[in-house]
Amino acid sequence: MLLLPPPLLLLPLLWAGSLAWDREYRLEVPESVTVQEGLCVRVPCCFYYPWVKWDNSVPAFGYWFQERARPYQHRLVATNNPGRAVLTNTQGRFHLLGDPRTYSCSLDIRDARLGDTGTYFFRVEREPLVKYSYLENKLHLHVTGPGSVSLSSSALTQTPDIHVQGTLESGFPRNITCAVPWACERGTPHTFSWTGVTLPSLHPKGPHSSVLTLTLGPQDHGTKLTCRVNFPGAGVSTDRTIRLNVSYAPQKLTIRVFRKEDTALEAGTSELKAPADRVPGPESLGQSLSLPVQEGQFLRLDCVADSNPPARMSWIRGNLTLSPSNCSNPGVLELPRVQLGDHGKYVCRAQHPLGSKEASLSLIVKNPPQLLGPSCSQEKEGLHCDCSSRAQPAPSLRWRLGEGLLEGNFSNASFKVTSSSAGPWANSSLSLREGLSSGLRLSCEAQNGHGKQSATVLLLPGRPAPRTGVVWGAVGGSGVTALLALCLCLIFFVVKIYRKKSAEKASGRDGVRPALTSISLGHLNESCSDSPSDYQTPAPATSTPGKEQELHYATLNFHRLRTHNFQDQDTTEYSEIKIQK
Repeated sequence: MLLLPPPLLLLPLLWAGSLAWDREYRLEVPESVTVQEGLCVRVPCCFYYPWVKWDNSVPAFGYWFQERARPYQHRLVATNNPGRAVLTNTQGRFHLLGDPRTYSCSLDIRDARLGDTGTYFFRVEREPLVKYSYLENKLHLHVTGPGSVSLSSSALTQTPDIHVQGTLESGFPRNITCAVPWACERGTPHTFSWTGVTLPSLHPKGPHSSVLTLTLGPQDHGTKLTCRVNFPGAGVSTDRTIRLNVSYAPQKLTIRVFRKEDTALEAGTSELKAPADRVPGPESLGQSLSLPVQEGQFLRLDCVADSNPPARMSWIRGNLTLSPSNCSNPGVLELPRVQLGDHGKYVCRAQHPLGSKEASLSLIVKNPPQLLGPSCSQEKEGLHCDCSSRAQPAPSLRWRLGEGLLEGNFSNASFKVTSSSAGPWANSSLSLREGLSSGLRLSCEAQNGHGKQSATVLLLPGRPAPRTGVVWGAVGGSGVTALLALCLCLIFFVVKIYRKKSAEKASGRDGVRPALTSISLGHLNESCSDSPSDYQTPAPATSTPGKEQELHYATLNFHRLRTHNFQDQDTTEYSEIKIQK
């Protein structure tokens, strides 16, 4: 039997005691903790060591070290031992919150920095027996920076929250709050800053928010407002930018005028010329605007309002709201072919919950004179002629008798001139009592700023007969089918009546010489229905009582038919009505 010396018999007992003693040193801490740069984190921790009957006056010191490759390079980052100095870089940011006497080793990290990433272990010391480093359970700290390499390394990935009080309305103060509820209070106080608009007042609401009071206007709509939060403890910042949506009433109305000379195309297919004439609304002029436009021209009025949200647009003429040309854009009013009846005032109205605005223009339709007449008839007192003209602006009428000029209202023993006007119409009548002779020329002239037109009546020699007299010819401005039909009907009925009478007289009378009547019309007037009054047509000659009714034959000759030309012209056209026996 082998007997061991007494010292060797004690070694196993000491090893067993040592293992039992180490098993009483335990530490519970999260294996890994992640925190964002600039923020803070609290790491819960508790530990155990063998109990010894200590007096409470015996201090217990805890130490957190950042592990290095070599033992003597371990850096102390936090402790409750005032006699030990900690690393300058972590001073004031790493705090041992727990009391080692109560087995607490919780660690508080504030204003985390990227350089804080690493492995940490805890050590406890309590005299005279406890001095132990917990190397089995270590803390792995990860400090994260921005999530994208395109961002600055000094930026946080978390951003502030911006809250707008109600709807931003022009002229009304509103509060805008910027908050960082995720920031910790234990860190170095952070600061707020605003950029993007004029900053009249800033009101700190708390350690984690800032309130900005703004009174915005239309010029601020669509601008950017940025709230930036700086964390000086970590040297990082974060921000958020919003775009302001400011509601405001129409500030100005702009009426854009599109014209097109070629009116042969339909309005929906015609191509508008560019650039368009730009017509500012009356709010910039202080009065309504006049817009001259040629009759028959294509015209589009586009009314645009600067407001948010968009105002409801409409066009008004008189007491009537006009139907929009485009339902999706009620601010557009199209007149495919401007007519004289389109003359007048047009109002564009923009209606908005915060206020309405109007702009107006007066549409002035221009057209050259359209002459109706003259129409002449033989009366007891002499010859009576009527002449009318229609144009915009209203034309002036005058008579030219030979080389003399007659206008306005005038009367003497030889003639009388009576003139009047109403709207676009001008009317004049001439009565000749004496001075009639063959070859006398009588003209009616109409003129305005856009053109001139005239027509001449020529007295032709004929067979002298007091009963029959002379018949004057009339010339109109432009040919119209209505008057042509009227003339044809009158001639048809006159010829029919004379044929019937001549048939009755032919059976009992011989040797009657037929008379030939030729009628020549050079230019046909517009329909009489367009004139302000009915015009008389020359009456057929009547027989003197007691004498036989003569038989007449009529022929109708048209020298030319011409369509109306709207261009200015100062020409005289001739027609003649001639009766012979």
